Amino acid sequence: MYIKKILLTIVLLGLIAGGAFAYLIYNALFSPNTAFNNEEAYIYITTGSSYDDLKGLITPLLSDIETFEAVAKQKKYIDYIKPGKYILKKGMNNNEIINTLRSNNIPVNVSFNNQETFEKLAGRVAGQIEADSISLLKSFTDSQFLQENGFTAETSLSLFIPNSYEFFWNTSATDFRDRMLKEYLRFWNKERLRKAEALNLSQIQVISLASIVQKETAKVTERPRVAGLYLNRLKKNMLLQADPTVIYALKRELGNFDTIIKRVLYKDLELNSPYNTYKYAGIPPGPITMPDISSIDAVLNPEKHDYYYMVADVEDFGYHKFAKDLSQHNRNKTQYIRWINEQNINR
Repeated sequence: MYIKKILLTIVLLGLIAGGAFAYLIYNALFSPNTAFNNEEAYIYITTGSSYDDLKGLITPLLSDIETFEAVAKQKKYIDYIKPGKYILKKGMNNNEIINTLRSNNIPVNVSFNNQETFEKLAGRVAGQIEADSISLLKSFTDSQFLQENGFTAETSLSLFIPNSYEFFWNTSATDFRDRMLKEYLRFWNKERLRKAEALNLSQIQVISLASIVQKETAKVTERPRVAGLYLNRLKKNMLLQADPTVIYALKRELGNFDTIIKRVLYKDLELNSPYNTYKYAGIPPGPITMPDISSIDAVLNPEKHDYYYMVADVEDFGYHKFAKDLSQHNRNKTQYIRWINEQNINR
C-alpha cells in the first residue's frame, strides 16, 4: 500500500512536471513576444551576419530574448541566418518570428531618375539596397563588363533605364548591375528595335538623342515635338545646336556636375567638346543624362512636322515656341533674350 502511494505520487509529480514543461514549451513557441507599439517593425539583416549580429538587432523588438533564443536553437535557425529585409508584426510569437526570418525576405522598390553620372546613380541606389555606393560604382564602370556587352565609357549611361524596379534589399552591386542589363535588353523589344531601324539610328543613338529631349523639356506631352525637331535637323544635316549638350560639356570640362548653369553664353558655344552640338555635327557620343522611357519613346514615335527651331516660351513657362524658318525663330528668340535679361540671369 505504501509503495503504491509512493508510485502514485511519483506519477503525479511526473505529470505535473511534464505539464509544466509542456506549458513552458508552448509558451516559448506560441505566446506573443513583441515589444514594439507599431503594427509592424522592419529588420534589415546584412549579408554575412552572425547570430550575435541578429541578436543585437532584434533584442529591442522582443519582450523576451531568452525564449526567442531557445526556440531559435531548437529550430536550428541560429546556424542559418539569412540576409534581407523582414517585417515583424505586432503580437507575433517566437515560432512566427523565426519562420518569417527564415523564409519571408520581402522585396523593395528601387527607383532612380535622370542621373548624369554613375556617382550620382550609385549614391541614389545605395540608399535603397544593401550594396554601398563604392561597390556599385565599381560594378557600373567595370571595363570588362562594358566591353562584353557592347558599351563604352561614353555610352554606358544608356544601360540604365529610369524606372522603379523590385529587388531584394540584400542585392549585391553586381547583381543590381546585371539585372539592369536584363531590363535594358527587355526594354529593347522587337517593336522598339524596328522603330529605331526605321529612323536609321542605333539603340545608343536613340537614347543619346532622348537624353537631349529629356533635358530640353520637362513636359511629357511636348517631347514628341522636340524629338521631331531634332530628327528634322539630322535629316537636313544641320547641327543640333542643343543648349543642354553645351551645359553637359561645360560640367564635364569642369569635372563638377553639381555646377548650376542657367544661361548658355556665346563663348560657351566655342567649347571644344564632342558633346557640344553647336560645334560638332550629329548625335553626341553618348547620353548626357539617363532619359525617361517617355523621352526614349518620343524619339521612336516623333511628331511629324516642319519645325527646325525652338526657344523657351516666356509666356507659357515650361513649354517652347517652335519655328519653321530662321526669321520666325529670331523673332521668338528676341523675346526670350529680352525676358532673360530682365531677370538678370548672367550664368
